[in-house]
Amino acid sequence: MAAAKSSFLDKVLGRIGRLDAEGLQNVVQRLARERSFLETLFNTIEDGVLVADERGRVIYFNQAVSRLIGLPADGEEKQIADILPELDWEKILQADRSGGAHVTRHEFEVQYPRPRFLRLYAAPLDGEATGSSGVALILHDATEARQKTFEAIESERVQALTLLAASVAHEIGNPLNALHIHLQLMEREVKKLKDDGWPVTGGRKTPSRVTGQASPRDVAFKLEQYLDVAKGEIHRLDYIVTQFLGAIRPSAPQLKLVSLTAVVEKTLELLRPEIGNRGVTVKTKLSRNLTATPVDGSQLQQALVNLVKNAAQAMTTGGTLTLQTGETSDGVWVSVADTGGGIPQEQINRIFEPFYTTKKKGSGLGLMIVQRIVRAHNGRIELESHVGRGTTFRIWLPLHERKPRLLAESNVKE
Repeated sequence: MAAAKSSFLDKVLGRIGRLDAEGLQNVVQRLARERSFLETLFNTIEDGVLVADERGRVIYFNQAVSRLIGLPADGEEKQIADILPELDWEKILQADRSGGAHVTRHEFEVQYPRPRFLRLYAAPLDGEATGSSGVALILHDATEARQKTFEAIESERVQALTLLAASVAHEIGNPLNALHIHLQLMEREVKKLKDDGWPVTGGRKTPSRVTGQASPRDVAFKLEQYLDVAKGEIHRLDYIVTQFLGAIRPSAPQLKLVSLTAVVEKTLELLRPEIGNRGVTVKTKLSRNLTATPVDGSQLQQALVNLVKNAAQAMTTGGTLTLQTGETSDGVWVSVADTGGGIPQEQINRIFEPFYTTKKKGSGLGLMIVQRIVRAHNGRIELESHVGRGTTFRIWLPLHERKPRLLAESNVKE
């Protein structure tokens, strides 16, 4: 069905042959004003509006089209197939030729001028009203909406996996505790074997080289070695389970005014024996006049422990570990730098993912915990790495706790 013409245009066309020069000038001026109004209106909206004729040539487009697909200002007369190769233009034309006033919807991605996901609505134009048939295209940027949909789906998937994994981790913890207790009992029995000494022959203890049998002490030493291995593995499993539960069951930070430098010093004091055993040299450049910051000291120390351990483990043959603190106009920061092998570019984008690790015995949860703690403090974590030269992690924290914004009290009285 043909679209209704404007009443103004109806009146003009009905008596255009009787208009004098002044009347025709008034009509032209009014049409120019209406065109200017529509141009302003179309250039104000965020969606792209593009009109193409039946041959696929662009005859009109607004400024949003240039922003969305990079069409230059002189883009008229260009072919749609050249501008949007991702679009099945022939399919749209077939729908146009089939008649009717139905609107078709298409979705596609473009890479220029930047990657976007576009939703396109195409509607046929009435040839009687426009002088030629064609298609009107509405381009809507659905990139953000699509990303939110993906994030919601991913969040639900992660939540389901988290609940399942938390249950499994909890069940693993119970037998680990039982194994640990029984290993302690075995250690006591082994100690008794060691205290028994050599086998007794003829009223006196006989060395194993005489009897040809292994002495209880020899057996005890071997059992101790086996027990040490078992205890080490149980301790490692317990550490992984503890880290995992800490990562999926985040607790709200208990904020108190604390010096970031003091937290760094406490962390170094805790880890200095482990760092020393690796032959790592520690350098500190800690500011002594840092403004106290509202942080949860224990959580922040947990984050720093993970970063310092990662840095020490990244340097297999000694190296230098550097810790610095500093302050900006609106926040404080701490950096942990190593002189290890660095992180390749293809791995940098994944290192904060849960269970992703480059270490043989890593859990892949340490950096996830660090990121969660930093986010809970409204801070940010930055990473700089160069292969063969080392890696630097920098945590930035705001000086002031973010307060909720309240609506102003209304002055209207009922």
